Amino acid sequence: MPIALLTLTLQIPGCLSLKQKRSRIKPFLTRLHREFNISVAEVGALDSWQESIIVCVSIGNDSSFLMSEMEKVLRFCGKTFHEIEIINHRIEVI
Repeated sequence: MPIALLTLTLQIPGCLSLKQKRSRIKPFLTRLHREFNISVAEVGALDSWQESIIVCVSIGNDSSFLMSEMEKVLRFCGKTFHEIEIINHRIEVI
C-alpha cells in the first residue's frame, strides 16, 4: 500500500511574530485538508517567524494516482495562497 508525502518549505514574508505566522499557516493547513482530504501538519521551523516546513500525506492503492494528487496539491498551493511562497518542495511515494 503506497504512501505519498509532499514536503513544502515555505517562506512567509512580513511575519513579525509566531502568532502572526500561525494566523497565516492555520488557514493554509485547514484548506488543504478540506480540499484534498489529506493529512497536513507543520513539522519544522516551528520557532522561525518567516519560515515553515509542511508535510502533506495521503495513502491509497495506486502510486501514480497518489503522485498526481500531490502534484495537484502543489499547483493549488502556488495558485491559491499568494501570501505564502514555496521555496522548496519534494514529493515521495513510499
